[in-house]
Amino acid sequence: MKQLTKRTLAEEFTLTETGTAGWQARVDRSWRGWTGPHGGVIAALLIEVARAAAAEPLPVRAVDLRFLGRPTDEVLTFHATARAVGRSTVVVEVGADQDGSPIAGASVTLGRAMASGVADYAGAPAPRVPDPDSCAYFALPPEIVPVGVHFDIRPAAGPLPLTGADEPMMCAWIELVPELPTDAAALAILADALPPAVFPTLRAPVAIPTVALSMHLHDVPTEGSPVLVRTVNASTGGGWSVDDTSIWDRSGLLLASARQTRRVLG
Repeated sequence: MKQLTKRTLAEEFTLTETGTAGWQARVDRSWRGWTGPHGGVIAALLIEVARAAAAEPLPVRAVDLRFLGRPTDEVLTFHATARAVGRSTVVVEVGADQDGSPIAGASVTLGRAMASGVADYAGAPAPRVPDPDSCAYFALPPEIVPVGVHFDIRPAAGPLPLTGADEPMMCAWIELVPELPTDAAALAILADALPPAVFPTLRAPVAIPTVALSMHLHDVPTEGSPVLVRTVNASTGGGWSVDDTSIWDRSGLLLASARQTRRVLG
């Protein structure tokens, strides 16, 4: 059953400041992916650290992340350096380590809204799909992906994972369990909530970990969760796979888009 909470992401993962430009967090084992802490959670924590390191609370505009090592269940430590770029932009370089070894690094761009002479464009509207209340619940197998207990997934269009389908895509309404504010950090988790987009074409699971993740933020939600997440495989070959993911709120507003480069381990 879905459990609601008013906890922030920082509270959920006990993200605390340890000194000048230093933070630490622990990812509960229930947030594990295939072999370690869920990649979307690590991305979310890097975003939260970047926001904390910035001199003022500016909106997150973009995230460019690289995974540098395999994380374990040990405490994650973070360090950040913020640099102002002109009057409207701050770029924060953030790193995550464990026992002195790098796990992930990200460049997070924050920027204030400013008037311009260019007409606004809200991005591509959401595809037409059934309302989330009309969609059946789908559970990721906890014995393979423990983090599945934190996702309320209701497929809305396209095939399901491991069904041998022809189309490498999935589209589902997703809520986080426990519920967290739908901000940039939560969107990073949601962007990595579905299996790799080639999974519907398979009959058995294959390890396809993320090597790099880029996410761009478009707007803040006008309506609360769930959000509509669609992931499509852009290409797969030579042991590598690239997925494109879009996230909309219930009103059809485009919130974020992401691209993941993945290694196909077989």
